[in-house]
Amino acid sequence: MGVRIRLSRMGSKKRPFYRIVVADSRAPRDGRFVEVIGTYNPRTEPVEVQVDPERLQTWLKQGAEPTNTVRSLLKQKGLLAKPA
Repeated sequence: MGVRIRLSRMGSKKRPFYRIVVADSRAPRDGRFVEVIGTYNPRTEPVEVQVDPERLQTWLKQGAEPTNTVRSLLKQKGLLAKPA
């Protein structure tokens, strides 16, 4: 079972809002998840990203892999080290 840190879409049509969730890689995008660790709102200026850094580090230590989109959001926020 692979665990991923990914986005789950919320909000109404044409007004997206995302939760940053820890989920089984086999679960559907907006389906079952283990834990919500943050939010991402692309509609604000500047873009709003909120993440619980303690929970993020806990899941990363347990082997959870962030998706490419979440990885880029975390790097922008300074919560994920850039690879050397």
